[in-house]
Amino acid sequence: MASLLKTSPNAVKKRLLHQIGLSLYNTSHGFHEEEVKKKLEQFPGGSIDLQKENSGIGILTLNNPSKMNAFSGVMMLQLLEKVIELENWTEGKGLIIRGAKNTFSSGSDLNAVKALGTPETSFNKCCTGSRSGIGWRSRSYYSM
Repeated sequence: MASLLKTSPNAVKKRLLHQIGLSLYNTSHGFHEEEVKKKLEQFPGGSIDLQKENSGIGILTLNNPSKMNAFSGVMMLQLLEKVIELENWTEGKGLIIRGAKNTFSSGSDLNAVKALGTPETSFNKCCTGSRSGIGWRSRSYYSM
């Protein structure tokens, strides 16, 4: 099973892990995928938009201009979905990451960070190291 997980695309890994009761999320801090999703969904706003060009170049747009493209909880979930989509895009050669309305990103929405990173939890660490394989990490990235 371990060798299958190392060599399979992430979509296949996710299905295999769910079949045996695990997920791509790191549960070492006591958080589970559904719990993480529920917490992040409490912070709506903005979107992560992906455009895939025929040339093999993807354009990922952080779209939350009213908050200088700060990441909301929902945007964090959407980013994970887009990364998985990109990892399975066999024609993909590179990725441009940009912000809407001439602003890249001011970081995370501080309201979400404050609510999720309380002293009682280590929620902000729950996804650290949760993604495996090189996938899109081996491709060229440009930010504008």
